[in-house]
Amino acid sequence: MIQWATLGMFLLTGIPGLEDVHLWISIPFCLMYGISIIGNAVILFIIKTDPRLHEPMYIFLSMLAITDFALLIATMPTTLGIFLFNSREISLDACFAQLFFIHSLTKIESSVLLLMAFDRFIAIRDPLRYASILTLPRIAKMGLVFVVRGVAVILPLPFLLKQFRYCRANILSHSYCLHQDVMKMACSDIRVNYLYGLFLTFFTVGLDSVLIFLSYVMILKTVLRITSHVQCFRALNTCVSHLCAVLLFYTPEIGLPVIHRFGNSSSHLLQILLSYIALLVPPLMNPIVYCMKTKHLPSDLHSVE
Repeated sequence: MIQWATLGMFLLTGIPGLEDVHLWISIPFCLMYGISIIGNAVILFIIKTDPRLHEPMYIFLSMLAITDFALLIATMPTTLGIFLFNSREISLDACFAQLFFIHSLTKIESSVLLLMAFDRFIAIRDPLRYASILTLPRIAKMGLVFVVRGVAVILPLPFLLKQFRYCRANILSHSYCLHQDVMKMACSDIRVNYLYGLFLTFFTVGLDSVLIFLSYVMILKTVLRITSHVQCFRALNTCVSHLCAVLLFYTPEIGLPVIHRFGNSSSHLLQILLSYIALLVPPLMNPIVYCMKTKHLPSDLHSVE
């Protein structure tokens, strides 16, 4: 029996075809959420309490941890609600609010990764002026600008979606609300949302990824001019954690909108898997990657344990 969105709600979906084992699937999801929350909380605690880490690189890392933490909070209630309790209903207003937070936080995370690339570029290109260039007030201003950008570009989406009349089957494809998923439920003209969504992808994630790539081109040019192979290796080694974080974030983040807009029905399961990877894997892996590759954090984590 088809249910319609005129009832004022959407129905979220876990993993189609595996409804009978959703309770078992909830176990790895609970573990991922738990490890991610603990990992990012520990990172924030260590950076806050250790004066040695009150420097630009770790401030940017704390920004990344806060953004990942917020993304987990934004998706966890509905995702675990489906897998643990089969709670699929979500009101239109709650759905619009959730997609606003998810999309704005992903744009902010993209900006944080760009700031971290800029940090590595300055540290390698001009290490003597590193501290004078990346001062705390300047870092705060850059962070504020990118937070405002992330919120401002996403803010119109809930209002645009709220103007639509929803008369199609209201079953969404994911266990949380995404703009590209919700707008397909409308029986109104969605061309404005479609074009604005493409603009957002290119203006935020697309632009940031290009700037990150250019940053690493300049980093590589600088490193290749270093005559000492040991110093060259050390300089590149400081970028490994950030490169891992960039790949973890941008691979599914760019792939998911492309599949949503140009994929066919056979890619539905791939869409769902990529959406979980995009929102769950970076918060899970970023603390692990940075703890393994950062100089001070492993010993501090050991003392915490």
